[in-house]
Amino acid sequence: MNGMSPKAASAQVRDRLLELIKSGDISPDGRLPTERALAERFGVGRRFVRQGLDALEAEGLVWRKQGKGTFAGQPADPMGDLAARITGETNALEVMEARLCIEPELAALCARRMTTDEVARLRTLVQRQLEAADAQAIELWDGSLHRLIAQCAGNRPLLMAFSLIDKIRSNPAWVSLRAKSRDLASLQVTHNEHLAIIDAIAAGHAEVARTAMLDHLETRFAALQGDLERAAQRSGETFFITRDQS
Repeated sequence: MNGMSPKAASAQVRDRLLELIKSGDISPDGRLPTERALAERFGVGRRFVRQGLDALEAEGLVWRKQGKGTFAGQPADPMGDLAARITGETNALEVMEARLCIEPELAALCARRMTTDEVARLRTLVQRQLEAADAQAIELWDGSLHRLIAQCAGNRPLLMAFSLIDKIRSNPAWVSLRAKSRDLASLQVTHNEHLAIIDAIAAGHAEVARTAMLDHLETRFAALQGDLERAAQRSGETFFITRDQS
């Protein structure tokens, strides 16, 4: 980067880091290579890599954990580890029912409490999902968006409940199920629904934000139930029986 000012060099490294993240050429858990490896890869000093990562962290696109490294997306709450105790005792539809109870209220709280900078981070995350090149990246940015809403709602008990659900949703089999059900049309619907949620939060309209999140999750619930019912029909089994039928 000879001839560039330090500021321009840092900005270019930031752009190259973002391209690396968007390409999906990172570990499955979203961890980026070390600063030393990135410096060697880009042919720059570690100072420029650090400044580029600082910029992406400020945008909400990466996060750091001491002793572990830098990760794309948004961090999971550590209390979500409790989910390991009940993952085998629930199913994907029960988890969606729980999300329908919790996440609309988180969106409403965000409409009352979210800062302008935090809303800008939401818009960046939803754009990253739209531009994602593969299922892994789509999952990363989708989870990051919903996680940031939960974190910015400013209610610790609700965040704990969300974190439990979020951890259960990371079950590889369920991640694979969601990936199989996505297509270009459904991704565009999700994008539009995410924008409606963010617009309501940005406008400070709690009830509209609550309804927008509810609409989004009901869309996903219906899609998930349809996919599971079709899979059950193919295998000759009954996957889900409603309470009215029991």
